Amino acid sequence: MKIYTKSGDQGTTSLVNGSRVSKNHIRIEATGAVDELNSWIGLLAEYTIISDKKDILRSIQNRLFEIGSHLASEKILDKLPQIKLLHITHLEQEIDNMTSSLAPMKYFILPGGHKEVAFCHVARTVCRRAERNITTLHASHPLNENILAYINRLSDFLFTLCRYMCVKLEVDEISWIPENN
Repeated sequence: MKIYTKSGDQGTTSLVNGSRVSKNHIRIEATGAVDELNSWIGLLAEYTIISDKKDILRSIQNRLFEIGSHLASEKILDKLPQIKLLHITHLEQEIDNMTSSLAPMKYFILPGGHKEVAFCHVARTVCRRAERNITTLHASHPLNENILAYINRLSDFLFTLCRYMCVKLEVDEISWIPENN
């Protein structure tokens, strides 16, 4: 099987049902953001400092692939793997578990403190972009509501993971403290 088909050479791509849309269609923008996010999650899963989170990160990658299949479909298809409430609950449990080992937040946190933490913040911001794109798509082409909830909770998970990584790496979070003008 050849990896190239040449069918996208004119700036269109196929959806699940075979119909074609422009590569800059919001459906493709959302799919692309989720794909990019999946790559960042794959990078995070390789960090030895959070090897205890590798299983959840791989699970998230699978969920993102499933979300991508829904984004690439013009209608809600029951035959596609579904994002379920239990997937959202699992993220919430992971957030709660990590939060139990963290000091309470006193300030907003700036991305950084360590290279690996900074990469996790990049993943978080890509997740937020994916969420914005998915929300835009949902406004005109309704999606399963659990997809929206999952992506929203995932950004919370990634923020908490950034904080958790600082603890594991024994580095300080960078607090945003506004300067008085």
